[in-house]
Amino acid sequence: MDSSTPAPVLDGLRIVELSAFVAVPLAGMTLAQLGADVIRVDPIGGGLDYRRRPITDSGAGLYWAGLNKGKRSVTLDLRSEQGRSIVRDLVTAPGKDAGVLITNLSPRWISYEELRRDRPDLIMVVLKGNPDGSIAVDYTVNAAAGFPAITGVGDDPVNHVLPAWDLVAGGMVATAVLSAERRRYRTGEGSLVELSLADVAFATLGHLGQVAEVVINDEDRARYGNYLFGSFGKDFATSDGERVMIIALTPRHWSSLVEATGTATAIARIESDLGLVLADEGARFAARERITEVMEGWFARHTLEEVGRAMDRHRICWGPYRTVRQLLEADPRVQPELNPMWAHVNQPGIGTYPVPGTPLAFSALPRRAPRPAPLLGADTEPVLAELLGLGTTRLERLRQLGVL
Repeated sequence: MDSSTPAPVLDGLRIVELSAFVAVPLAGMTLAQLGADVIRVDPIGGGLDYRRRPITDSGAGLYWAGLNKGKRSVTLDLRSEQGRSIVRDLVTAPGKDAGVLITNLSPRWISYEELRRDRPDLIMVVLKGNPDGSIAVDYTVNAAAGFPAITGVGDDPVNHVLPAWDLVAGGMVATAVLSAERRRYRTGEGSLVELSLADVAFATLGHLGQVAEVVINDEDRARYGNYLFGSFGKDFATSDGERVMIIALTPRHWSSLVEATGTATAIARIESDLGLVLADEGARFAARERITEVMEGWFARHTLEEVGRAMDRHRICWGPYRTVRQLLEADPRVQPELNPMWAHVNQPGIGTYPVPGTPLAFSALPRRAPRPAPLLGADTEPVLAELLGLGTTRLERLRQLGVL
């Protein structure tokens, strides 16, 4: 780094990551993009998620590359005691801003109590599936939380493809690291922080009022398809076969939508027929089907481009339905030339494509360009030499033994 360039916010913080799949890799990547030195440790040949799809025709992991940007990669024989000992040494290696481990694997051969004997100020964040340590993943937790039962239409549960609880949990793991590090800064004490995917999901259910909805109101949320619950929002087809989502969440959104669609007379008739004041969001939700009948004709008479111009002119909250391909072709928010969060990055073994950096923009710091994910194991020997002081002879011996 140029001496004239300000250091990133987490410069100097060193984290060892033992992980797989989404939540903890996302946490590590989030911290790495803010400047932390995140060292991901995997078994030789790759961990459980190394070949998870999507992959390229040659077998390179697009998923793995996406979640490990900016980290260093160490691979070891984690079935051998020597390999496990090296991991423990990496976690407890000296450095006032080191001694941090994040994991969702919780291997039996590594424990907080054991590690803190060598590093009393150790910070260890452990993500479990269920609070009791039993297995759960995003899709099973989401099913248990009840969301597929209120998604879509009809009687069958409808799963979604977004791993929401993994993503929220990843953010909470990163928050746990920074919270524990803040405590260590103030007290000199380490911490074991534990959380579970199930607790993250069920806590969110409570935060959104859906637990109280059942217990206090004695109501089970119904399925409303693409309608926005509690206010007015709906998808509409345009004359050129496209589709848009329209949200009228606030009184201003609502009055602007009525004005843009020229439906004031018909909306007044709905209010009179139903005895409702549609400036109230609850009333809009109650009258959602009548409102849709009135407005869908306007959308059906206009192209997507015409709809977009009208919505933007009236400052209405809206968005087109797109595929990922269409997003990349048309939306300035994902184009590196127009959004500084993005950059064209050459990912070794894969090629050059748009890659996002951190969404966080600090006023006092320039945006850090996103960095590629490491090749699997590319940093093994440099990391062991730098942090553990292993020389050429020792490294060669470990290679001969198959530990590296």
